[in-house]
Amino acid sequence: MKTLKLSKILLYSALFLITLTMIIPIVNLLAMSLTAPENAHKMTGLSLIPKGFSLINYQILLSNPLIVKSLFNSIFITVSGTLLNLLLTALAAYVLTRKRLVGRKFFMVILILIMVFEPGLIPEYLVVKDLGLLDSYLSLILYKAINVYYLFIMMRFFEDVPESIQEAARIDGAGHLNIFFRIMLPLSKPALATLGLFYAVFHWNEFFRASIYLTDPGKWPLQLVLRQFVVERDNASLVGVQTLLEYKSVANLDFGSLQAGTIMLAIVPLLIMYPFILKFYAKGALEGGVKD
Repeated sequence: MKTLKLSKILLYSALFLITLTMIIPIVNLLAMSLTAPENAHKMTGLSLIPKGFSLINYQILLSNPLIVKSLFNSIFITVSGTLLNLLLTALAAYVLTRKRLVGRKFFMVILILIMVFEPGLIPEYLVVKDLGLLDSYLSLILYKAINVYYLFIMMRFFEDVPESIQEAARIDGAGHLNIFFRIMLPLSKPALATLGLFYAVFHWNEFFRASIYLTDPGKWPLQLVLRQFVVERDNASLVGVQTLLEYKSVANLDFGSLQAGTIMLAIVPLLIMYPFILKFYAKGALEGGVKD
């Protein structure tokens, strides 16, 4: 018994330390972004409390049209892409779990090959160009519309739905669409929520293909703007020339705090979304552990 308790203490301690390594950097960035510019030099990598509370950094960022536009671009791409991902993934999973589907094994082999051997960036770029999707939101929304690995997860959930329920619906005259939308989807809410989280995080964090396919800065997602500010240190675009002229003392501006604020704007939406998704995820895990 003592050994078991000791093992739990060690496990919880390890998990607590790992959690701290993830939380402290985020809290530090938040503290830096809320610190008054004149006190920013007092902040260190372990500072967790703002030194002189101020919202000036967020006021400057949210007054920049490029930041605001990119934020709405990211929300649009993420929401549209995630909804399309879930719809296509669920439809494909439903079709592939039909036992009477002709060529089902052939399609499964093709999907496995696609998952293992992904096309390179150059063929992908040529396809996007030939479809006329360059400098279009669709180039990001349609990319990986169906993730094969997530498709297999969705198929597993559909296979767990009792066949008797589907058979009863067929006897009542329900077709495939009715069965799909009225039976399969409602019973697979935990799977949809979990995969929706994965897809949303993927779309929200995408910046590489946005830098290749989108040439109009007005269509850039927030992550691409963040890369320009933090990695390339384009401070003039970060603050804006007009803001620099209007701000009383340009020397008091701390660009590190402004960059921290930009990072927080990119992180907060995902942090807000996680608790709602985890509720469905925990519910699905509990339901999967109960056997009749």
